Amino acid sequence: MFRQDGRSPDDLRPVEIVHDFLAHAEGSVLIKQGNTWVLCAVSVEDDVPPFLKDSGQGWVTAEYSMLPRSTHVRTARESRRGKVKGRTHEIQRLIGRSLRAVTDLNLLGPRTFIVDCDVIQADGGTRCASITGAFLALRDAVRKLLAQGRIGQNPIKDSLGAVSVGLVGGLALLDLDYQEDSCAEVDANFVLTGSGKIVEIQVTGEAGPFDWERFESLARMARKGVSEIIRISS
Repeated sequence: MFRQDGRSPDDLRPVEIVHDFLAHAEGSVLIKQGNTWVLCAVSVEDDVPPFLKDSGQGWVTAEYSMLPRSTHVRTARESRRGKVKGRTHEIQRLIGRSLRAVTDLNLLGPRTFIVDCDVIQADGGTRCASITGAFLALRDAVRKLLAQGRIGQNPIKDSLGAVSVGLVGGLALLDLDYQEDSCAEVDANFVLTGSGKIVEIQVTGEAGPFDWERFESLARMARKGVSEIIRISS
């Protein structure tokens, strides 16, 4: 079976990564995964949240947003609403957790790495593309600080990637676009390390419960997809 865009069920969308996309950020990456485009930029501040004061430990956090015309119809800026939506809050916490999972915070020194992930164009899989792009931007920022002598050791412990998988019409598909995602019976996001370890799995039976065999087939597909993404981005 071939999908609307001509891909086989276990094919990724084309992945393009542009490093140093912004002139002023310590690290920045534009990641394109099919028609989903996300700009990820790292800012480094010589300060930490109050709960880490005097600990000598650093922090990595993330913010996520979708530009108003990243979608088919204009999405109002959340700043105009005066609050962050639950979905946005969930995604940016996921990105931050994922980055911290592969970072030795004790080697950062008392500073905070803030990764802004802005979706320029959305066609499904925005949180997964954001995680992959955020990691690459963070890695670039760390390399810059190492070269400047601002940190003494590389705090990045492993590589990181994320991909969506799902069941659509009973068929397992890798890297769902929006049309596929919107009608999936099962929708899952896998965040994995380059060494094959699990950081986080989010999976929902949109059409009802599903069996372990289905889950295991999705997990195998996700491992293949993340391995390929990490290979492309290395």
